[in-house]
Amino acid sequence: MTGSTGPALAKLTRRLAETPAEFLGEPRIGDTGTVVAAALVHDLLAGFGVPADGGSLRRFGSRDRRADRNRLALVAILVWLLADDWFAASPPASDRLLRLLDETANDLAQAAPAHSFTTDEERREELARTALASLDLLPEGETVAQATDRLSAVSATERQRLLRASRAAEERARAVREALIRKAAEESADKWTRE
Repeated sequence: MTGSTGPALAKLTRRLAETPAEFLGEPRIGDTGTVVAAALVHDLLAGFGVPADGGSLRRFGSRDRRADRNRLALVAILVWLLADDWFAASPPASDRLLRLLDETANDLAQAAPAHSFTTDEERREELARTALASLDLLPEGETVAQATDRLSAVSATERQRLLRASRAAEERARAVREALIRKAAEESADKWTRE
């Protein structure tokens, strides 16, 4: 994260706490639900002057309630967060914006129920910080180091990523140790056969 200065974190967490019921309704999946995530994303992109094609919006529709309900509910919450005046005045890059609404929202939705990002104080901070980091923005008044450290501290997805990286490093170290032991055993066996 190199980051330009973004909005104040307190402003974003307050906005999340005040998410209107219209954005918290049941996501439209198939023939049920009221909140059409694709339409919300379309309106947000249009407000930022970003052309939205059917292909990019297709990701925000679904027929699989079980797989996509939480993700689409979180997309609606993110759209509400990003509809803040600060973002309207400084629209984010479209590729970062779509990645936040698609991939990042999916990762966050796997970590916690969507509505907890509006009701739980730590989750609100996690969502606000994750959104800013995804858009390469820093919370107002924070340095890159402060923002990175705080995001790592509150982010369940970041903790999971670090845990996976730690496990992978541990596995690599174990494989190297086993290879060294095998090599030492082979060298010892060779030494015995020569003598």
